Amino acid sequence: MASETSDLEVTKPLFRGRHETAPAQRRPSGEASHQERVLTTRIGLHIPTGLSFEDWERAGRHISGLVNSSTWWLGDWLVYGKEHYTDRYQRGIKSAGLQYQTLRNYAWVSRRFEFHRRRSSLSFQHHAEVASLPVAEQELWFDRAERNRWTTKQLRNAISAAREENGHDERQVETKRQLSVPHSRVRCWHRAAQQAGAELEQWMLTTLDSAAEQILAELE
Repeated sequence: MASETSDLEVTKPLFRGRHETAPAQRRPSGEASHQERVLTTRIGLHIPTGLSFEDWERAGRHISGLVNSSTWWLGDWLVYGKEHYTDRYQRGIKSAGLQYQTLRNYAWVSRRFEFHRRRSSLSFQHHAEVASLPVAEQELWFDRAERNRWTTKQLRNAISAAREENGHDERQVETKRQLSVPHSRVRCWHRAAQQAGAELEQWMLTTLDSAAEQILAELE
């Protein structure tokens, strides 16, 4: 119970909202501002009663932006740690309570895109979808995704359709490169992919590429 109380006490204002109806009487400024704020805690979101639809909608956009940005932050954080604290970065990950496999996927995408190549109008997952492609193709798909306002799924489907048209049907590639894998490992991979917020195939490609880059970097 003590931990629950402390979690609730640690609040941060997301922004100050407006009520749908005006209050019956004017409250002291401090009390009113507190009641009209959308507050974040470690275990949830406190939304004031009577919050207007416009502010509820704005809160969603704000949260979505923070979630997307935090993925980039974590990826960049791990890249920095691996480059500057080679013998200690694993300890930092554990102390932060983070999953290394998920962070490694984030870091791989972060490495693939320098700051000036990251598109603020597209999500981290948009970038992850094209991370394994050559730079020129990445930029091409970014332009199309921005122009058409594609979701991550729409971008993925468009890339798959283009591969099929070019005679690179992924299903044909799979038949030529079959692996015998125990079901228990496949289930484990599915769970890891879900934790990373990625499709299984994309997660496998990202993970294998990341592992290969790390091994090759250690050999240099």
